[in-house]
Amino acid sequence: MSLPHAILTALLEKPSSGLELTRRFDRSIGYFWSATHQQIYRELGRLETEGLIRALPSAQPARGQKKSYEVLPAGRAELARWTAAPQDPKPLRDALLLRLRASAVVGTDGLEADLRRHLELHRGQLAEYEEIERRDFPPEKDSAQDRVRHLVLRAGIDLETFWTRWLAQALAELEGLPR
Repeated sequence: MSLPHAILTALLEKPSSGLELTRRFDRSIGYFWSATHQQIYRELGRLETEGLIRALPSAQPARGQKKSYEVLPAGRAELARWTAAPQDPKPLRDALLLRLRASAVVGTDGLEADLRRHLELHRGQLAEYEEIERRDFPPEKDSAQDRVRHLVLRAGIDLETFWTRWLAQALAELEGLPR
């Protein structure tokens, strides 16, 4: 149910074509809610059919021309309803943690290399988020919208910080185990 709401959010921030929307997803919303281009285009069609968005009139009608979409009042109302509705946290489901648990039974051979790989991936993502923070959230940028957007980015930074610390601890623990 969240992909339509992610699209409504992006379109309320800026009316866009499907292609522009998929590019914006790749640069922002996609960090925490991923979707394929095909899923986005399919959802645009559904949202338009449901009367939540509409294609903007084109300056020049042409076959195959990209459509730009905007959110209709019903779409804004749906997004407001959804943001105000309670939602329980999702339980953690991570294959790496399950593999680590299984290694307690079958041995840790080969696991350390993958933990190191994960650590480097998380360090890279953390560096990317920190660069976005430096670039996009200087201290003087503190409107209500900017502050809420920064909260989302801070969640990503905090999660990547957690993973980098935890993976470093896990590797240290595994290195200290008898062979």
